[in-house]
Amino acid sequence: MLREWLLLGAVAGLVASSVYLGRVPGFSVAELEVLLLLWVLLVVVRGLERSGLLRCISGLIERGGLVSLKLVGLTFGLSMFVTNDVALVVVVPLTLALGDRRVGALVILEALAANAGAALTPLGSPQNLYIYWVYGVDPRVFVGAIAPFSVVSLAVLLGAGLLVRSGEARVRPAVAWPGGPAWVYAGLLVLVVLAVVRVVPVWVGMLVPLWVVVRDRGALRVDYGLLLMLGCMFGLMDNLGGLLAARLEHAGHVFLLSALASQFMSNVPAAILFAEFTSDWKALLWGVSVGGFGSLVASLANLIAYRLYVREAPAGSAGRFTLWFLGAGYAMFLLGLGLYGLGAGWLGWLR
Repeated sequence: MLREWLLLGAVAGLVASSVYLGRVPGFSVAELEVLLLLWVLLVVVRGLERSGLLRCISGLIERGGLVSLKLVGLTFGLSMFVTNDVALVVVVPLTLALGDRRVGALVILEALAANAGAALTPLGSPQNLYIYWVYGVDPRVFVGAIAPFSVVSLAVLLGAGLLVRSGEARVRPAVAWPGGPAWVYAGLLVLVVLAVVRVVPVWVGMLVPLWVVVRDRGALRVDYGLLLMLGCMFGLMDNLGGLLAARLEHAGHVFLLSALASQFMSNVPAAILFAEFTSDWKALLWGVSVGGFGSLVASLANLIAYRLYVREAPAGSAGRFTLWFLGAGYAMFLLGLGLYGLGAGWLGWLR
């Protein structure tokens, strides 16, 4: 999977650059705090998955009419708080269970909605949390800067969802709400959000693993490969920053280069890479957010949705699904380019 290749590349790049430069990379306090916050968030989300609360919410959304719109909206909303990867892991299997012939189109819309929703908050993705925390951005300013991208993208995707009607008439069994642990994890998620927006100190987040160690050790089984990859990326980019003294001063260059680089290396490493060469966090945020649309590797969310569908798809349908997936992704990519041009141009909200 892409994540394993990124991890291997990050480790190899860190070792090679450290040996070549004869230096040990440095890690800032902000970067260590990002890793801590991301770990705590992953633990909380894992607990929410194990408690059944996320699946219960998805089941409620699936009942009744307008299923396609509700699933796209649910993916967008979940991505804002539990990351786009987790949102798709929860929603796509439910979508595949609909058994409708147009379910492939809905999975594509969900993948796009996950990228659009994740862009809106610092908790939506690792690259967002990195940009938000390292640049010290006010949470309201962060959301306001990227809101036009997310809101317009959501409107477009909901409009497209009106054309996809999947499983609208199917009757679903009643949903049983989970017990106490689910609500404890919901409260812990609120605590993590408060730490991210700097209402409470970062160390308060350590209450999460302390509670988990006592009550639910299974929630500690999170994606440590992602954390290791980010740590290696931080060190690698510190080495490259010392090797390449260049700076990117033009916001348009930062946006376009980070958006294009995301198509080949994914938007997480693209954010960490270009952060070494620019102080323009808005252009970088827009670049890696728009860059999440497009290729299958542009974001990990794309690859997750693609693999989940292809694994269950009827024989012979993967080729056409891939073409539609890429076509829709690059259509949204072009929309993002246009929105950035408007924001940086005569409308001026990005100046």
